[in-house]
Amino acid sequence: MRGVEVLLRRVGAAVLVLCGALAAAGQSAETPTLRVEYVHSGDASSESFALSRVVREGPWPGPPDRWIDETNLGKYLFEVRDRATSRLLYSRGFASVYGEWEVTGEAKELRRAFSESLRFPEPAGPVQVLIQKRDRQQVFREVFSVGVDPKAASVDQAAPPAGARVWAVQESGPPRDRVDLLLLGDGYTAAEMDKWHADAKRLAKTLFAESPFKERRSAFNVWAIDAPADESGVARPSEGIYRRSPVGAAYDAFGSERYVLVEGERWRELAAKAPYEFVEVVVNGRKYGGGGIHNLYATVAADNAFTPYVFVHEFGHHFAGLADEYYTSEVAYEAAGERVEPWEKNATADPKAAKWADLIAPGTALPTPWAKAEFEAIEREIQARRRQIRAAGRPEAEMEALFREESARTAPLLAAGGKRLAVGAYEGALYEARGYYRPRADCIMFTRNAVGFCPVCRRALEQVIDQYAGR
Repeated sequence: MRGVEVLLRRVGAAVLVLCGALAAAGQSAETPTLRVEYVHSGDASSESFALSRVVREGPWPGPPDRWIDETNLGKYLFEVRDRATSRLLYSRGFASVYGEWEVTGEAKELRRAFSESLRFPEPAGPVQVLIQKRDRQQVFREVFSVGVDPKAASVDQAAPPAGARVWAVQESGPPRDRVDLLLLGDGYTAAEMDKWHADAKRLAKTLFAESPFKERRSAFNVWAIDAPADESGVARPSEGIYRRSPVGAAYDAFGSERYVLVEGERWRELAAKAPYEFVEVVVNGRKYGGGGIHNLYATVAADNAFTPYVFVHEFGHHFAGLADEYYTSEVAYEAAGERVEPWEKNATADPKAAKWADLIAPGTALPTPWAKAEFEAIEREIQARRRQIRAAGRPEAEMEALFREESARTAPLLAAGGKRLAVGAYEGALYEARGYYRPRADCIMFTRNAVGFCPVCRRALEQVIDQYAGR
C-alpha cells in the first residue's frame, strides 16, 4: 500500500504541474472557444438573421467565474442557454456594424447584409444561442435564436491559417486572469515588420499612459500578430485606393472619409491564433481615421499626429461602449427623433443626470452652464475649414495643424471657471446639440484636447476591467 500511495502522490503532483503549465500558457484542456457566424441583413425598417457556420477555436481565454454579463452595455445582447434546462451559461452585450449602418441614410434606400460572429466558451452539450436587441424603451427583445450542438460534425475544427506569428507586447499573467488585448496590424508588408513591431509597442505604451489603464496595467496582456501584406497601406475608396489587406480594414465606412471599419470574418480567422477578448486593428498609414464598436473591435491609423487620441478614444467605444460626446463634427448617422435614455454610461437625456448623480458635487447647477455658444462658433469655422482641406486633397499635415489650432482655442474655453474637472450635466452629446447631456465640459470622448477620461467614463472602463481581470 505504501508504494501505491507514493505512486498516487507522484501522479497527483504530475497532474498539478501539467495543469499549472496549461494555466501559465493560458490554455484549458476542457474549454475550447466556439465562434458562431451568421448573416445579419435588413434595412431601416426590418432585419433578419441566418446561421452561416460554427467554428471551434483555441482555448477560451476569459475568467472561469464571470461568464454572465452584468454591465448592461450594448445595443444587442446574446445569451447561451442549455437547451435541456434553459439555464443561462454565458452572456455578453455587444454592438455591430449592422447596428450602426441601420441608422444611416443608406439604410432607408437599400437592403444590405453583414457577416457577424459571436464567441463563447464551448458548452458541454447542445445550447440555444439567442440574440436580443433593445427596443425604443431600451428593453432587450429577442430577435434571433438558433440551436448549436458543439459535438455536431458540421462544427469546423480546422486550425487557423498558417503564416502568421503571435508575439507578446506585454504579458502580465495567464490569459484567464487578465484582460487580453490583441493588436492586428493591417497593410504592413514583410519589409515593414520592424515598423509594425515598433508601432504595436508604441500604441500599447499610449494606452497605458492614460487613466484608468495606467493604474491597471498589470491587469492586461497585450498580444500582436504578424500578418504581412502584399501592398503597403489599406483601402481608401474615396481616393481611388483599393487593397486586399490581411485584415480587410478600409476607410470611408458609411461614406465617412475618416471612419475605418473591417467587414467580413477574415480578421476572426487571423485573430483565432491568439488569446483575446478585445481587438485593435492598426492600419499602416498617416491619414487621420479610426473607429470603435463595442465588443467587436477598434481601429486606428498608425502614423497621424493625433493617433494617440484616436487610439484611446476609439478603444473607449470598443472596450466599455462609451458614447461619442461630440456633436459638431459631421457623421453618417441620421439625427435621432425622440430623446430616449441612452444605454451608454456617459450620456443621458436627463438634465439632472441621475445616472451619475453620485459623482456630482453638491450645489452644482443642473443642467450645468458652459460656454456652449462660443464653442459652437469656433467649431463651425473649424469644421468648414476641415471640409475644405479634404475636398482640395491637401496634405495631412494641414489637417493636423488645424486640429492643433482647434485645441488651442477650445481647451481654455472649456476649462474656464473650473469646468474642465467638474462633473455635471453639460448639454450636447451623442451627435446632438440639444436634448442629450455629457458628464463634463471636456473629455477625450468629446474633443481631441489632452484632458483624459472624465470620472464617469473612467468608472465605466474600470467596471469592464474588473469583468475580465483577476481580482
